[in-house]
Amino acid sequence: MNAVNLLEFDLDGLTAFCEQLGEKRFRATQLFRWIHQKGAADFSQMSDLAKSLRDKLAAVAHIKPLAIASEQASTDGTIKWLFDVGGGDAVETVFIPEDDRGTLCVSSQAGCAVGCRFCSTGHQGFSRNLTTGEIVAQLWFAEHHLRRRLNLAEGERAITNVVMMGMGEPLQNYAALVPALKVMLDDHGYGLSRRRVTVSTSGMTRMIDRLREDCPVALAVSLHAPNDALRDDLVPLNRKHPIADLLQTCNRYLEAAPRDFITFEYCMLDGVNDSPEQAKELVELVRGNISCKFNLIPFNPFPASGLKRSPRERVTAFAHVLQDAGIVTTVRKTRGDDIDAACGQLAGEVQDRTRVKQRISTRAPIQIHRSAAHAGSVQKKQETKA
Repeated sequence: MNAVNLLEFDLDGLTAFCEQLGEKRFRATQLFRWIHQKGAADFSQMSDLAKSLRDKLAAVAHIKPLAIASEQASTDGTIKWLFDVGGGDAVETVFIPEDDRGTLCVSSQAGCAVGCRFCSTGHQGFSRNLTTGEIVAQLWFAEHHLRRRLNLAEGERAITNVVMMGMGEPLQNYAALVPALKVMLDDHGYGLSRRRVTVSTSGMTRMIDRLREDCPVALAVSLHAPNDALRDDLVPLNRKHPIADLLQTCNRYLEAAPRDFITFEYCMLDGVNDSPEQAKELVELVRGNISCKFNLIPFNPFPASGLKRSPRERVTAFAHVLQDAGIVTTVRKTRGDDIDAACGQLAGEVQDRTRVKQRISTRAPIQIHRSAAHAGSVQKKQETKA
């Protein structure tokens, strides 16, 4: 009989597992606390569990962390870990320390099948979904490793915020994602508030609706364009989930969301989506239609993209158009780019099963869309060709 990795279970799952062993729910709660609050991986350490239960657990279960392939530290304090998940695949996890918080960027897949033009992960292709245990193991390791490393007092957290913004599209791995989120939120686990756990998605509308029902946390949506013609180029998923449908879905999500706004992520690409006209188009798109804020993200270049970072002054001008319209807008500070740990740079090691390199080699060059009128004319040309 193969040992069961207890990191795979949320509290309800662990309770069901303990009941199969003839144990009551409170034993599952004790065990859950030992694993997640105290970081114990050895059943013999769990002093308030009966020895008979510890012996049972040792025979059928284990707490299996991910193997660490490498660790890199940035000059700004950011730390990136590469975790070996087997089969030639490795995923990256990033810790971003700030004065008032410690944020962990967690991966949900080995690779990504969405294929956004500006994302290094997507250019690596896709291998497989991570299991719940592999998602949780990133937080389990980081939290307890950093507590020891930073010499934190008992009960003091190293990780105050989790963002599902690492490798992969979280909502394409929904079955594993939701139990992992529940572990993060559980008061017997990491006790994070729903406002401090963020799922970032490229815009899977049906799955956003499911998340609203099952486990509403903070939501960040990768928008990156003010119209469908451009977004089809940058975020291929838009062809199935166009902007109008996405905005309606986001409004529904706000009915259950822990925050009263949706965060729209917008990667600033030189000459592609960064003109004042496109900023005004964004204003018309969202003002009066949805409660939102914009997070403008400096593009982190990599050779295969063929794209460049927008100049600082153009990012500032773009932000001012949104801010002058009364839309809360921030420009993300680039962290960890010297170790390729910044937004869009996570690539890890992926055994691509999607032949993404062949598909990228035949993909048309990115179109330059400097205004709404130009975007419309490009779309009409594309429709004519089709």
